[in-house]
Amino acid sequence: MIKSKSKSARESTAGPESVPPSKRASASKSRDGTADLSRSFGWLAVLGVILVLAGLVGLVYTGLATLTSMVLFGWLLLIGGVVGLLHAVQARASNFFWLGVVVAALNIAAGVVIISKPEAAAEALTMFAALLFLTGGVFRLVGSMVVRGPQFGWSLVQGAFDLLLGILVLASWPSSSKYVIGTFFSLALLFDGLGLVATGYGGRRIVSLVSDQTRTTRRVPDSTQEGQDRSHG
Repeated sequence: MIKSKSKSARESTAGPESVPPSKRASASKSRDGTADLSRSFGWLAVLGVILVLAGLVGLVYTGLATLTSMVLFGWLLLIGGVVGLLHAVQARASNFFWLGVVVAALNIAAGVVIISKPEAAAEALTMFAALLFLTGGVFRLVGSMVVRGPQFGWSLVQGAFDLLLGILVLASWPSSSKYVIGTFFSLALLFDGLGLVATGYGGRRIVSLVSDQTRTTRRVPDSTQEGQDRSHG
């Protein structure tokens, strides 16, 4: 009886040294992984906030956003053309060598033209976007009238909206090229940023909940096992 009491007293006064080293290492790795994952979601949310701010600034200064998007698009084409040309040279023994060279040359030429004349490139791209809206709206309207599926109403509204948007852009072209591309670019940044903020915030909350649940689940078996050991002792 005295031995049992002394054993129980030693177990109750045992500190972290009574935990096996393997369990301590596993718990430390789990905490480090949880902290890294939570930090990654935090950086994702920060990136989302930056994109949201950039989108809001672009919506205020649509002309500047249009020129910026055109210059970025030109540099992307230029860099992509150079990379494609290098890849084509490395794979010159293949059957698609000349096709890769032609595509890379076109990308480089388009990038140089867009960077040197961003206003003219914006006008051409705005015209192309308006024609896409017009044709897409017409096809969507005709398709919704012919098929009349379960989404008939939404398809009809989307087709009418695309058609109206294309007509409005074309009616004020080329002056509309100063703000159309910038508005679309800024809206894309804004919604992408909001999505990243939501993903980062939600991810941090999920990691926190899972971490708390894991600690609680791990603590319950440990206390149960300790109680069984004491009862056996």
